Amino acid sequence: MLLKPLLTADQIAQRIAELGAQITADYQGQELILLGVLKGCHPYLSDLARSIDLPMQIDYVQVASYHGQQISSGAVRFKRDHEIPIEGKHVLLVEDIVDTGLTLGYLRELLETRQPASLAVTALLNKVEARTHDVPVEYIGFDIPNRFVVGYGLDDEERYRNLPYVAVLGD
Repeated sequence: MLLKPLLTADQIAQRIAELGAQITADYQGQELILLGVLKGCHPYLSDLARSIDLPMQIDYVQVASYHGQQISSGAVRFKRDHEIPIEGKHVLLVEDIVDTGLTLGYLRELLETRQPASLAVTALLNKVEARTHDVPVEYIGFDIPNRFVVGYGLDDEERYRNLPYVAVLGD
């Protein structure tokens, strides 16, 4: 498979520093729970957490809507719930990418029932053209074209997650 670089490691690092500063300003004086959506969020969450100058806790959820495919199956499967209670807390859901919005819509609805003080979303990558569900994303790293991308946590059947950049996967 041919990898065509889309975002460099330097571009990603610079944008994460900007987002970290904005989140720090927006939540000044608050404790934040970063709730990462596994598996793809891991590099983004790790780098973002170091860019946020606030007390925080980190936890994870895991859902799946791709099931080994390059397009969403249309069905969300919940695989792992968070362990830290979020009721009355400020929660920042950390996504690697928002595509159709199906998974994010499911998670937002579920987490809202657990009554956090606030719930916001950050996504490193945002595919506006692919959106079929209208879901808010408060902190966006990059708007990207509707192409299948890998790297920096994003995978194709568990491959390419380790790349320090984001690339379009193609023939």
